[in-house]
Amino acid sequence: MAITGAVWPRPDIGYIPWLLAGALFQIGATATMLAAMGQRSFVVTIAYIKTEPIQVAIFGLLFLGDALNVGLMVAIVIATAGVVVMSFKPGGMTGGIKPTLIGLLSGAMFALSAIGYRGAILNLGHPNFVVVATFTLALGLVLQAALLTLYLALWDRPVLVAIMGPVAAFAVRRLHGSTASEFWFLAFAIATAASVRTLALVEVLFAQAISAFIFGQPTSAREGVGIVMIVVGVVLLIWTH
Repeated sequence: MAITGAVWPRPDIGYIPWLLAGALFQIGATATMLAAMGQRSFVVTIAYIKTEPIQVAIFGLLFLGDALNVGLMVAIVIATAGVVVMSFKPGGMTGGIKPTLIGLLSGAMFALSAIGYRGAILNLGHPNFVVVATFTLALGLVLQAALLTLYLALWDRPVLVAIMGPVAAFAVRRLHGSTASEFWFLAFAIATAASVRTLALVEVLFAQAISAFIFGQPTSAREGVGIVMIVVGVVLLIWTH
């Protein structure tokens, strides 16, 4: 802002509920995601959570009025179906319904978080998308840090003390996460949440690669079909735009 001379954002009272929704649902989504990862394999857990784009599309239409054209809807369905195909194992769903419901709940909260943050960005009505995206991200991180610090200080102080120790190593990892978050918010500022989160399904492909090359879990024919469907959905999404 100092370099470009951009005007400082001036949020009104309507900005606060959107920001709170984005921050709080993201905390809940992350908590349930970690719980789900304790129930099923890494790839399958991510797969259930990545049913999120359909929910984002519905919530975006309901709360933000984000329009859905035919191409986008088809792309969302194909890509999400690819994720679902990857989530099924031979012989049925092992582990019961509980981990499935946890994963789906996490996806729903991630969807509501995306809508909350996009709603906050749009509420600012600022001409510079980089400024509003970064401003909202910064406020969201400060809010989350304050809430979680307060929670740990009141109910789990040993954990709070423990995480203050390896600051340097943590800072490096957090830099990667913050950089990723910055690009998420930039995308939310210039495109609908549904299109952004559908494109983000390529994360499943990275998760599959990590499972194969780091954890030594080979890719099955079923997972290969799911990967192809995700790629087709993402390509269709890009072509539609």
